[in-house]
Amino acid sequence: MSSIFNSIYKGKTVLVTGDTGFKGSWLAIWLLNLGADVIGYALNPKTERDNYVICNLGDKITHIDGDIRDYQTLLKVFSKYEPEIVFHLAAQSLVLDSYKDPLYTYSTNVMGTVNFFEAVRHTPSVKVAINITSDKCYENREWIYGYREVDQIGGKDPYSASKGASEIITSSYRCSFFNQDNTAHIASVRAGNVIGGGDWADHRIFPDCMQALLNHKPIVIRNPEAVRPWQQVLEPLSGYLILGSLLYSEGKKYSGAWNFGPLSKNMVSVRQLVEETIKQWGTGRYIVENETNNSLEASFLHLDISKAVNMLNWYPVLDFCQTITFSIDEYKVDDLSSEKVFSQRIDHINKYIELRNNFER
Repeated sequence: MSSIFNSIYKGKTVLVTGDTGFKGSWLAIWLLNLGADVIGYALNPKTERDNYVICNLGDKITHIDGDIRDYQTLLKVFSKYEPEIVFHLAAQSLVLDSYKDPLYTYSTNVMGTVNFFEAVRHTPSVKVAINITSDKCYENREWIYGYREVDQIGGKDPYSASKGASEIITSSYRCSFFNQDNTAHIASVRAGNVIGGGDWADHRIFPDCMQALLNHKPIVIRNPEAVRPWQQVLEPLSGYLILGSLLYSEGKKYSGAWNFGPLSKNMVSVRQLVEETIKQWGTGRYIVENETNNSLEASFLHLDISKAVNMLNWYPVLDFCQTITFSIDEYKVDDLSSEKVFSQRIDHINKYIELRNNFER
């Protein structure tokens, strides 16, 4: 499995901010499987069902409780553990929550990014730093074309604006402080709507589906015709890891911004996602509920992934049905011990790599 990452992560100290979150916990698991010494820095997980908790990840990595807005504590963690590779995922990640608390959203997503790169700047051990933002960092014009890395950054809602600002900060630090050969190699990555096991965040359609199906209740959908770029969590994470390995081995050639989106056929409506989920689950129903806030999120947005495909040899592997199958399986773990849940996560990672290798052949 290490071959697609050139065994870069084996034996390396890798720091992940936001390791208690959905994507951060999956990234930490994958890094462990690659032989990395993983350091996590994040707030406590939000629920007892979060991926970090049900995998008992806290006993498998070195985790430090901390707020990304607390620069002094973050810097002490960097200084103590001297990571070589760092991934920044600590964030307020929900559009609707950004309307409820824009101050927290901006302070976390904007100043959190500044704190992260300041810590990188003052930690000589760091060779690679990757900031994970969002596809919503683009100024969304509701056009049919995929957004390219050179397209305009922007955002009408506080969340999207904060992610656009995080991208601008990344670019500024790269040009101002990391432009010499002896400095860290810096990149930012943008993904679509990511789904997978252990995500119980509010106002996300797939966790809403799982919650309803597990409790034998109808799934409530608010914007059924909105089209989203659905991705299984392993798809973008594989891209982040490939990019990190190339930044480490080949340097600033791979600095800059990168899109990691799904296959075009995975871009379906919320209604289609829910119907396929019910079909694979084997039972269930949904109802459409009109809400005044259903216009707060964009109805169509997707990414052009040509750069990653051509320069990184990265590409999506899973089709839409596989995306749903992987994800549903990862939620059916209520009767499993934490070790068995963790083993299932590793099995899925290995199966994904096998599919990627077969796809390449």
